[in-house]
Amino acid sequence: MANPEHMEIQQDIENYKTTAGKVSLIDREARQHMEDYSAGVRHYDKEEYELAIDFLERALKGYYSEDEDCQIMCEGPQRFEEHEYLEYKAGLYEAIADHYMQVLACKHDCVRELATRSGRISPIENFLPLHYDYLQFAYYRVGDYVKALECAKSYLLFHPDDEDVLENAGYYEGLLEGTMDPNTIKPRKEAKMLLRRHKVESHLLQVAAAGLGYSYTEPNYWNRYGARQDEHSVPSSISSEPEDGPRLSLVKKPMPKPDRELKEGGPLLYSDVKFVYNSQQLNGTQRVLLDNVISEEQCRELHRVASGIMLAGDGYRGKTSPHTPNERFEGATVLKALKYGYEGRVPLKSARLFYDISEKARRIVESYFMLNSTLYFSYTHLVCRTALSGQQERRNDLSHPIHADNCLLDPEANECWKEPPAYTFRDYSALLYMNADFEGGEFIFTEMDAKTVTASIKPKCGRMISFSSGGENPHGVKAVTKGQRCAVALWFTLDPLYRELERIQADEVIAMLDQEHLGPSEMNINPKDEL
Repeated sequence: MANPEHMEIQQDIENYKTTAGKVSLIDREARQHMEDYSAGVRHYDKEEYELAIDFLERALKGYYSEDEDCQIMCEGPQRFEEHEYLEYKAGLYEAIADHYMQVLACKHDCVRELATRSGRISPIENFLPLHYDYLQFAYYRVGDYVKALECAKSYLLFHPDDEDVLENAGYYEGLLEGTMDPNTIKPRKEAKMLLRRHKVESHLLQVAAAGLGYSYTEPNYWNRYGARQDEHSVPSSISSEPEDGPRLSLVKKPMPKPDRELKEGGPLLYSDVKFVYNSQQLNGTQRVLLDNVISEEQCRELHRVASGIMLAGDGYRGKTSPHTPNERFEGATVLKALKYGYEGRVPLKSARLFYDISEKARRIVESYFMLNSTLYFSYTHLVCRTALSGQQERRNDLSHPIHADNCLLDPEANECWKEPPAYTFRDYSALLYMNADFEGGEFIFTEMDAKTVTASIKPKCGRMISFSSGGENPHGVKAVTKGQRCAVALWFTLDPLYRELERIQADEVIAMLDQEHLGPSEMNINPKDEL
């Protein structure tokens, strides 16, 4: 349940249901305050505000109860990892101070602990304040302006400079004028007490770090990137409200700022490549759609070599249907193609074409997104998905579930966790299509909810879609219901430490082939220049 995209586990669960009859599955690791929060957000998204209030208030009550338990559990024995070495000999007072600081650090980290879902490493950003953010607008929509103002003020304890919520609070105060004094409405006591305690803990830890000589960095527990992702950051002048009320602020959740400047629109390098759509036209960030990247003849040649080198389940430890039981998955790498070509099992020219077009795609992506450092291959895969006959009726799954390429997509939390087992080093992705003679198989971008489609692309020969690999670009593939869909899938990294090993070996094979063909004195390229 912590990995809802894992197709094999979903299939296993369905098998268990079939063999065991009617069963009710229970998530033994679920935390009730998390479940209530997720349910509250779902009702909020459906504009079922009374139900959202019930679940979110229950989630808050559970959160503070769990916080008390977490604080108590920290009172036990602690391990001071920085002092786990043979030469460490603490006196009585130093040992007591070390232990107390570990207890305090444990208590201080309860905020992170209670915001982390089972099976995850990273917490939901801004988790506790988000409860009050959702509640302030939900109460407004049901007409309870006192509670709305109370929750807005509670949120502002954590983010006193949040302009949207400040405007909300002012709007609620205006609605209450004449009926009561808005100044009598205060933030909730439990929020105020928790924040006061949290600040004292932080101060004590920093003082202790300076006095005892160990390092301590205060984490950002209330990161405002974790904003409420909907269109109600500020109450709008809805039909029932006066025209001079606050205007609707169409604010989506901002993505964390990347460590590089995002650009696009650079030259495509090849005159035959045709620009189709940019990020804005594809309703997203760092996206581009191109045509004529390869010709019809090159598509046919690639298809011929694919049929001679692909293995079922290649790249997925031999699992022939890794994403859906309704399709067969086959693949091959550049190195395998070159080896088969060198051995004469496929035409060497065709194997070389696979290598060359992947390099062409890399150069286009690097140039179009105007990257100021080299883009390296992280993984290159020629893949085909084939619809299995007799399994397409009433099919409602995807050929490839919605995901992001360098983080673990968590639609319920509106988060993408950049942590293992995700390929966190990937920076850009590209898919170069080889054919269109199949049914279904459209490539889709979605919002982080993994449901709202923002762009749909029909594959055809020579078409390439490229995009940044992070949570800003969730994507998937619709079911292939007839025929075979083939493409060259490419993932890139800006970190040379994560260069694709097989690509380096393929470079060496190319160098060897060129040397055999041209002779040492005629060599005019060295694929290993970047090594």
